[in-house]
Amino acid sequence: MRLRTPLALLGAAVLVLVGPPLLTTGSGTESGTQIPGLRFMVPNTPGGGYDITARTAAKNAEDAGLTHTVEVFNLPGAGGTVGLSRLVSEHGNGKLAMSMGLGVVGAVRSNDAPKTLADTTPIARLTEEQDVVVVGKDSPYKTIDDLIGAWKENPGKLPVGGGSSPGGPDHLAPMLMAKAAGIPPKQVNYIPFDGGGELLASILGNKVAFGVSGVGEYLDQIKSGELRLLAVTGPRRVAGLDAPTLQEAGYDVSFTNWRGIVAPPGLTEAERDKLVRLVEALHDSDEWRESMKRNGWDDAFLTGEEFGAFLDAEDKRVVSVLKELGL
Repeated sequence: MRLRTPLALLGAAVLVLVGPPLLTTGSGTESGTQIPGLRFMVPNTPGGGYDITARTAAKNAEDAGLTHTVEVFNLPGAGGTVGLSRLVSEHGNGKLAMSMGLGVVGAVRSNDAPKTLADTTPIARLTEEQDVVVVGKDSPYKTIDDLIGAWKENPGKLPVGGGSSPGGPDHLAPMLMAKAAGIPPKQVNYIPFDGGGELLASILGNKVAFGVSGVGEYLDQIKSGELRLLAVTGPRRVAGLDAPTLQEAGYDVSFTNWRGIVAPPGLTEAERDKLVRLVEALHDSDEWRESMKRNGWDDAFLTGEEFGAFLDAEDKRVVSVLKELGL
């Protein structure tokens, strides 16, 4: 609406000086991205992939001025399904979101969870990343061939740790590795941990022979020399890391993980759209692009109903792969 009179112009000036900035995109209005009191649930322990994703997204959104004071909290348990159940129970809460990924899809199946991702409001898929095959710095295994050679001799005596429940990415990746190496997946001694942060201590303490987790979770430990990187699971090498893909090493595996955001059921269209607008603005920010590069994440942005269709397809894929592996 155009202001035409001197009195109106004077009134507008007073509002600018003493009133709140009601017309900016950072105002919490329906046209902006501000969501006062937004909370971001992480359904596993600190230090895991969901945790790193959530805390990175929250900080980047704040640094970019998209929203303010996002609270990130952890609610671990049962591969993410404890957090999922809590999220679904928060019906109509437009100020709550949950970091999640393929691991939660698998955990719903392996734990026969009463609540599924179909009960949530899909917001966005954010990233895709490769898994890494790592051992402690004092491990006798120097190469991926060393490891798989020993693994083939006695699969049950070489426990592999992963930061997800059966059916999740850190479980599926070593099972596909085993199959490619001629090891029956049912003979694999897989030990699940509630996120990569919890797994790390067992790798460093030689409680497992090797670990499989997301590249972004262990970059610091790989670069510092605490962990030895033997291979990556995706279709190409990870920039800055000296390790072959499994395919380069002669094992026919190409596997990647993804992570995204869901919200409680029962949101109004306006509440859902505001969360989507926030992650769209986050996705387009310089802060997020830099974080993706630093963490070795690939862009896999997908929102709303398309993300919902993707979640349904991933559920079917997990079931198919588990059947194929005889698990």
